Amino acid sequence: MKRASSVLGVIALVISMAAPLAAQSPPACTGAEHRQFDFWLGEWNVTLPNGRPAGTNSIQSINAGCGLREEWKGAGGSTGTSLNAFDPTSGPWHQTWVGSDGTVLFLDGGLRDGAIEVSAVTTGANGAKTLHRIRWTPLGGTPAAVRQLWESSAGGGETGGGAFGGEYEGG
Repeated sequence: MKRASSVLGVIALVISMAAPLAAQSPPACTGAEHRQFDFWLGEWNVTLPNGRPAGTNSIQSINAGCGLREEWKGAGGSTGTSLNAFDPTSGPWHQTWVGSDGTVLFLDGGLRDGAIEVSAVTTGANGAKTLHRIRWTPLGGTPAAVRQLWESSAGGGETGGGAFGGEYEGG
């Protein structure tokens, strides 16, 4: 009996020592930086600048708020998925995009003037470099609205050109 009460005593001591340690450790991904892109969360109808439907986009919080997952469905049948997360070690936001057209992008960036902006340079089969810059700007309002502008520039940014502009409504 003494042995059982000794074991229970040791267990109680370990638990009592662990509780303060757990209480002192803040949950992961609760800092303000991890919330910078939360304005994009929701179920969205996306329209082109001319008012025509571009598609729908579902943005979900994943892994206890440590990331965002995007599921794009274009009006013409295209699809795409992205994973987005803030990296507290190196500082930037990262987005990995995979589209049904074979496009794969690894973009980095962050909060700039109240919007999230990420960019990357890709190299085509012919060696040509293209700069991709994507910016999401919260527009506020009811229902919520977000503007996305995706610019692609040939020559690694030397010549400009638009790739996609859309307005998200719904949230």
